[in-house]
Amino acid sequence: MIIDSHGTEAELGAPTDANQLVRHIARQPVLDAKGRLFGYELLFRSGWDNVFSGDGDQATRTMLDNTLLFGVDQLSSGLPVFINCTRESLLRDLVLVLNPEQVILEVLETVVPDRAVIHACQKLRAKGYRFALDDFVWKPEIAPLVDLASFIKIDVLACPPVERKRLVRQLEQSPAELVAEKVEAPEDFEVFKREGFSLFQGYYFCRPMQTTLRRIPSNTRTHLELLSIVQQNPIDIRQVSLILRRDVSLTYRLMRLVNSPLYGRRQDIQSIEQALLIVGDTMFRRLVLLGITSEATGPQAAALLRLALHRSRFCELVAEKWRLDPDEQCLFGLMSLLPAMLRVKAEAIARILPMRPSLRDVLLGGASRERGPLNWLENFESGNWEICEALAKQFQIRESELATPYADAIQWADEVCGELL
Repeated sequence: MIIDSHGTEAELGAPTDANQLVRHIARQPVLDAKGRLFGYELLFRSGWDNVFSGDGDQATRTMLDNTLLFGVDQLSSGLPVFINCTRESLLRDLVLVLNPEQVILEVLETVVPDRAVIHACQKLRAKGYRFALDDFVWKPEIAPLVDLASFIKIDVLACPPVERKRLVRQLEQSPAELVAEKVEAPEDFEVFKREGFSLFQGYYFCRPMQTTLRRIPSNTRTHLELLSIVQQNPIDIRQVSLILRRDVSLTYRLMRLVNSPLYGRRQDIQSIEQALLIVGDTMFRRLVLLGITSEATGPQAAALLRLALHRSRFCELVAEKWRLDPDEQCLFGLMSLLPAMLRVKAEAIARILPMRPSLRDVLLGGASRERGPLNWLENFESGNWEICEALAKQFQIRESELATPYADAIQWADEVCGELL
């Protein structure tokens, strides 16, 4: 969910505990020579001030996680996005969680183009990723990256006219498009077009527009357990799936990743284990690193998290009484509170989750056997005893059979959340 910085959420004033459950991000348009929107550069923001501050590696990890978590379609309406990349993100292949058709990896000027970096970029280029070189300055050692680049960005404010013309001549044989950064006046726009630039970015067109994105509450305890387990080779899929049942945030990331173009056609996922098998150990390690490091600060929304965990555990424990799949019910219970966590309509969540159609309908409130456990639970918590009795009778279940799982699920959710309070 994108919330304009001048909209309802921003009107609440300085960040409070509730407001800290958001991600801050800025985006700046990149236009072509006709003034048409080509894409956006996504910029990390650590708070409500529309400026960058903080560690570069952490900023890149968070932006990669943001793009995975919220999707390019939401961040840029499907247009390409430039994402700043540090040496760490290139060498550790963290960028592989993103679809190469949608992102342009912007190699920062601080990245030393040594043999390791060049090799990493060559491997990524072979996988279909495009590169942009940021704040470009010619030096002999950068030539191999120039050969790999699809875009070369030049700070036109910091580069005098004579130097710009020299750079343009040096890059004439490169197939890369030249991007003029920091275009601040209409007359400059015309000059840079004549000089050979084809894309443009700067305050003349638009200052970076800050937005906030609501994040999902995470579970610190599960993060610590996962950091240990993902070091194993191979990863114990069953053990990881049990841990993920206690963390809505990472489970959601996993489901988004499985449903991304990286894995071809949309797949209907029936369990966390199935999703883990599809993405594989290496990709899951990257997902965990990005998710955990980007969630390392901020309070937890304990009430929502506890309720999601309670729903998940209860639905899993009673699934067989409804003749349903326990793993699928566990997953459905976790996902059922995503609309509340992200403050979006259930329809928006249902469209992007890789669930089979009937279960997706259940998420939207459809009446079917798959919604039976959650429907009973919601009415029980609301004190609608007659409805609970009717639902149990409909599926030939004695209500006394649901009391123990209900209590066990509460105890389990309390134990998991106890570490957070």
